Amino acid sequence: MFTTRRDFLKTSLGTSALCSLGPAVPAFLSRSALAAAPRQDDGHTILVVVQMAGGNDGLNTVVPYEDDEYARRRPTLRWAAKEVHKIDSLLGFHPRMQAFMRLYQEGHLSIVQGVGYPNPNGDHAAAMRDWQTARPHQPDCQTGWLGRAIDHACHPGEANTPGVFVGQIAQPFGLNTEKAVVPSIKNLEQCMLTPEFDSAGPAQRTRTGDDNPLLDFLRLSARTAHADSRRIEAAANAPTAEYPPLPLAQSLKTVAQLIRAELGIRIFHTELGGNGPGGFDNHANQRGNHGALLSQLSESVAAFVDDLKRDKLLDRVLLITFSEFGRTVAENGRHGTGHGSAAPVFLAGGRLKGRLIGAHPALTELENGGQKFHTDFRRVYATVLDRWLGMDSSAILGEKFDTLDVLEA
Repeated sequence: MFTTRRDFLKTSLGTSALCSLGPAVPAFLSRSALAAAPRQDDGHTILVVVQMAGGNDGLNTVVPYEDDEYARRRPTLRWAAKEVHKIDSLLGFHPRMQAFMRLYQEGHLSIVQGVGYPNPNGDHAAAMRDWQTARPHQPDCQTGWLGRAIDHACHPGEANTPGVFVGQIAQPFGLNTEKAVVPSIKNLEQCMLTPEFDSAGPAQRTRTGDDNPLLDFLRLSARTAHADSRRIEAAANAPTAEYPPLPLAQSLKTVAQLIRAELGIRIFHTELGGNGPGGFDNHANQRGNHGALLSQLSESVAAFVDDLKRDKLLDRVLLITFSEFGRTVAENGRHGTGHGSAAPVFLAGGRLKGRLIGAHPALTELENGGQKFHTDFRRVYATVLDRWLGMDSSAILGEKFDTLDVLEA
């Protein structure tokens, strides 16, 4: 369920303060009323995760246009050299990803090729859960990798909500936490207090003298909720770069506005493709539908990057994409593809080395009919955790993974 305006402000203003109170706070309060303290811009880095549900066809996203095997296996779905946006003499972006081509040329986009994991699951729900928990083949895992990162960022004495989901679907499992509260919102209007809340007046929320720590806790929460609502309203009214009228673009616009509001949120999650199995699951008539989704991804992320760059915020933000698996190399008789294995992961931001990471997997050595992985997706996560968020990736992922050389120092 999505939060109301009041619920968002309650949960967004001091999750970690609850962590410090622990058993002293009644159970019903631990999921709603949250303390807060004056918030300052600490310059922390910010992660934005875009989920692409359904299994994105990486082969027609980053196209090996000069590969004869590609042309042979995809007689109707292949893209020719004259149609793609050429990255180099072998690879090119899908024809509808011109905005990604621009970001790549500007150094604001990196492509990690051949990403997957050992013994991949071909079932949508199970594979998505593997990526969301970062604990493949452990169906009993009850927390997501982002949820564990959010719990890690939930410290006593700090008043913030480390993570938020922005989107139109139910909150993804990857945000499941053990102790922190993660709000879900659809738009910025849900984050602002209603007039009836304001009518109570600041004096009602700042009285002192009662020997009641819990009451003081709630009063401080209300007072800071009022102040943060004003921050959000200011961010909502501030000029932004132009965003296309696309669902993902509007979600990323909301993310950018919340970043400007400086609420202490470090992890944002949004999505493209909807609920499972997801829009990227193209078993038939793939060409048009896949192109429309890639166009939305490309244009939305580019608008987000342009917006942050304009306000000199891009160096603080890293965006990554993921999908539960790639597609089969060979097309089927319905002009679609089946569930495969490896696929590329994209990173966008201001402190990237802006290049291809890893080789394009061969089309003659297959796994589940798709490209065989060579880079474990948990290496991408470890890079984000260790080198971007400054967290201990081994504690969150359960083991140590080598990071990738994709971020500038």
